[in-house]
Amino acid sequence: MRKIILLFLFVLLGVNFLFSQEEGWTIESIGFEGLEKTKEDYLRQFLQLREGEEFVTIHLQNDIQQLWNVGTNQKVAAQVDSLANQKIKITFQLKEKKTLLPILNFGGIKNNVWFQAGFVDFNWLGRGHQFLAFYQNTDNRHGGQIYYRIPYLNQKWGVAFNLLQWRSREPLYFPEGAVDYDYDNFSLGMTVIRNFGFRKRLELGADFFREDYKKSESQILDNPPGPDALVQPKVSSKVEYIHNLLDYHDFYLKGWAARGIWQTVYNFDDTSIFNSLILEGKKFHRFGQKGNLALRARLGISTNNNSPFAPFVVDSRVNLRGSGNRIERGTAQAILNVEYRHTFIDLNNWAVQGVVFTDLGNWRTPGGQLNELLGTDELRQFVGGGFRVIYKRIYDAILRVDYGVDIFDKNQRGIVLGLGQYF
Repeated sequence: MRKIILLFLFVLLGVNFLFSQEEGWTIESIGFEGLEKTKEDYLRQFLQLREGEEFVTIHLQNDIQQLWNVGTNQKVAAQVDSLANQKIKITFQLKEKKTLLPILNFGGIKNNVWFQAGFVDFNWLGRGHQFLAFYQNTDNRHGGQIYYRIPYLNQKWGVAFNLLQWRSREPLYFPEGAVDYDYDNFSLGMTVIRNFGFRKRLELGADFFREDYKKSESQILDNPPGPDALVQPKVSSKVEYIHNLLDYHDFYLKGWAARGIWQTVYNFDDTSIFNSLILEGKKFHRFGQKGNLALRARLGISTNNNSPFAPFVVDSRVNLRGSGNRIERGTAQAILNVEYRHTFIDLNNWAVQGVVFTDLGNWRTPGGQLNELLGTDELRQFVGGGFRVIYKRIYDAILRVDYGVDIFDKNQRGIVLGLGQYF
């Protein structure tokens, strides 16, 4: 045991000695190996190290982690070679992921089935642009989206464009009961991005959209209340701040991230103004080599109109797995998602994780009191499990299958399938 400890200390001190010997040396060149699609000048903007400047060990460690965080690499390593005249050569050795992948999301419970089909590229043109296009069918109603995002026009500025046609069947809630509406939302928007380094950014966006509600032919109630049809043209503005201190290592995450979103919506029909604020935090912790604990907390509050069109929903795809499609609405929400992921198989290109989770949420009813968030009348908690099949050669290629059950009402349960982690 003493020999093993001495050997470990020798290796550790030896590595530190090698790096300390190169401290104060000048960087002759920085290169990349293994690039297939990504442009070299795009990756260089993420580096702290610069050619012609002094080599600093901690900067190299930060650059390796930042190349992981870019998200397009399956493997990242660095080779440092000593040259004459106290100069060094740095070569980043990368193995890229495939970033063009299909979108295939689907799920459902009784009387509510939906699916999406399309594609997304997280490294469009090899410069980290995001391009997405998909078709969506919800209860035989057709919609889709086209989204294009350039995070870095340069190190300070970016831009995004969005075109959305969302069509679904939405339950709205009246004192007499739930009434189903065919809901259409056509939206056209643009966002300007201000980057403060690579960990913080501010986004300013504006959208023009039109919401159409038409009472569905099939109803549970014999004489359903509410308008037969409603058309509402609106414009919205959004301010979003993101602080991202997450570190990626392949499909594992550690660290935390937080964001705040302030949105104002102006309704041209009745000249009303609607405001909402959403605060969200995520925390990830590694347990050994195979465990990953994930937590997400979300608090939202909006203008408290006593209206069936409240903005915050209970939905399998958004917050409570197994709950179904927009089974409740509110004007404030408090949500906590806790998930433990454990890797049972981790091969060169494939991995399989088992997942257990609990999704807890509470809502303020439209026109209600804020202290309802502390009560139990609207409280819902779903628990369940699932698995992830991960193909590491493709960006975010994670097949997700979860099954959740409401612990307060065992009849409320459902399966949720999709690509990517739930959060």
